[in-house]
Amino acid sequence: MYSKAVVLLSGGLDSAVAAAVAKSNDYDVYALTVDYGQKHQRELQAAQNIGNAIGVQEHKIISVPLNRLGKSSLLQSGSELPTSRSEDEIGKGIPSTYVPARNTILLGLGLAWAESLGADAVFIGAHTIDYPGYPDCRPEFFKAFQKVSELGTKQGVEGKPIEIKTPLLEMSKDKIIKLGNKLKVPFELTWSCYKGGKKACGVCDSCVIRRKAFSQAGMEDPIEYE
Repeated sequence: MYSKAVVLLSGGLDSAVAAAVAKSNDYDVYALTVDYGQKHQRELQAAQNIGNAIGVQEHKIISVPLNRLGKSSLLQSGSELPTSRSEDEIGKGIPSTYVPARNTILLGLGLAWAESLGADAVFIGAHTIDYPGYPDCRPEFFKAFQKVSELGTKQGVEGKPIEIKTPLLEMSKDKIIKLGNKLKVPFELTWSCYKGGKKACGVCDSCVIRRKAFSQAGMEDPIEYE
């Protein structure tokens, strides 16, 4: 009998690789995708396609409109997305694409579903190498959230806390891509662009990092760019 894991599946390549890692470790995967009021719906469809391709047990897509609470250039009615920034600029400070407390909220939702399922783990594809400015992608944040699991859930109080799994946390993007390739992740189904067009814009921070990572990994990015 396989263990159960909830995977936060955004539609991007990192969460797709995290889901593949969970499956490779003999977890039955339950995918959770959150429509949090982002500027477009493209990544939600990508998440659905990825879930179908990798064979999740169940896939929930729920709405939590963070655009009604917080400010971020990723959110509807938010400021303009930054484009054509250098790598040095991308790596400095907390970017405008930071969504206040997003990972705290997403992990809380994942933890709630995991406990309802009697699951053993929640997987998140966060990593710190390429996006060091995000405060909710740091190792100390995930250690603290593990404490939340231990202290704030029935399973935790009973001595069987749900594990917060961050298998990609200290991996660079090119290494994540190489791992995904090894695990046969359908990268052609993933969506990283902050914009929701028919083709990826190629100039937002996420596109810049993705394109460089595929080049460093010695692989061709299977999605189309403007």
